[in-house]
Amino acid sequence: MKSENQYIGDDKFKKFLQHYNCPTPLEVVKMRFAGAICSPNKDLRPTDVITSFWPEGKTPRLETKKEAELFFKFFMGLWDEMFAHVTENKLTLPRISPQNNLIEVCQNRYDMVEQGFIEGFWGGEDNLKIPAYIAQIVDSLSEIALHYKSMIDKINPDKENKNVFDAVINCDKMATKSIAFIVENYVLPHIEELKRTVN
Repeated sequence: MKSENQYIGDDKFKKFLQHYNCPTPLEVVKMRFAGAICSPNKDLRPTDVITSFWPEGKTPRLETKKEAELFFKFFMGLWDEMFAHVTENKLTLPRISPQNNLIEVCQNRYDMVEQGFIEGFWGGEDNLKIPAYIAQIVDSLSEIALHYKSMIDKINPDKENKNVFDAVINCDKMATKSIAFIVENYVLPHIEELKRTVN
C-alpha cells in the first residue's frame, strides 16, 4: 500500500531540520527511525522518536495547527520511507571513498549505528523481551559501533590511512549484515504488527 505521506527528499529534509534547529543529523534520524520501526517496544510511537531528536525541553514549539500538521507530515513521510526500506530489507550505510574525511566518517558511522539504529531499536526501554540470538546480534552491532569510534585515534591526517579505510569497509559489511539479519529473522515475520501511527 502506498504511503499517504510523501517523503520530501534529503536536501529539503535537511533544510527542514535546520529550520527547527535539530541537532540530530539526517543520517542518524533515518537510522533511528529504522531501529524504531524494528523495535520490540510496542508502546513506542513515531512522536516519541521525533521528540528524541532534540534535547529534553528543546522540542520545537509549533505555533499553529497547520504548522503542526506539516511538521508531522514531513517526519511521517520519512518514517514511511524508512518503513519501506525495512520491508524490502534494504537498510544500508552511505558509500564512502578514500577521499572522504575518515575521522568524520568514523564518528558518523558510530552515530548512525549506536545513536541511530540501536537507540531506536530499544525505544527507551532496557528490558524488552526478545530472543537471545537477536539480543546477541544487537550487542554485536554496539561492538561494531565502538570499533568505528576506536579507529578515530588511529587516523593520521597526513597519511592515506588505507588500513583504516579498509577496516571501515569491513565494519560496514558486518553492520549491514547484522541489521539485515535482524530484519529478516525478527522483523519481517510480523511486519504488519509493527505499523505505528502518530497518535
